[in-house]
Amino acid sequence: MSPDERRKMITRAVLPLVVEHGAAVTTAQIARTAGIGEGTIFRAFKDKNELIDACLAEVLRPDNALAMIAEIPLDQPLADRLTEAAEALSAHLARIGAIAAALQASGRQLGRRAEHQPGNSGRQQSFQTMAEAIAALFEPERDRLRLPPEQLGAVFLSLLFSRTRDNQHAPAVPELVDVFLNGAVVAK
Repeated sequence: MSPDERRKMITRAVLPLVVEHGAAVTTAQIARTAGIGEGTIFRAFKDKNELIDACLAEVLRPDNALAMIAEIPLDQPLADRLTEAAEALSAHLARIGAIAAALQASGRQLGRRAEHQPGNSGRQQSFQTMAEAIAALFEPERDRLRLPPEQLGAVFLSLLFSRTRDNQHAPAVPELVDVFLNGAVVAK
């Protein structure tokens, strides 16, 4: 296994532990979960903080959500496509929130270090990539759209990301999609 592959394997194996224990996770727990010796951790990462930074960078990457969006069939209704995409992106945001909350609860300052890890292209690029994936879902209806798919992708993503878990008035995903597609005012 190459050093990069070993780092990825350890990082992915350790993510659930970091969500559970935050920065308080021990190297013994990490080694046991990853099925490696503790010494292997320090051959792959200079210290536990570097491993935790790699975990945070991994969870920030939207790759899994983008893959799920790419698999959405374009022959199903637009509302269904957008609902599936919103659910994939909501799950991505929930994973970010879970690891961030665990790290903060264990006293870890998040800062911006994870955004600058190798393989993490930053928040703005991540948003752009997700908006492009959403825009592709609008393509079959391009001739009926009021705005270009690229613009609609960004607007939809902004609307989705404006929802917060603790807001009792935040609409469920299907309601959000319905208001996005049909507006807030009922036709008379």
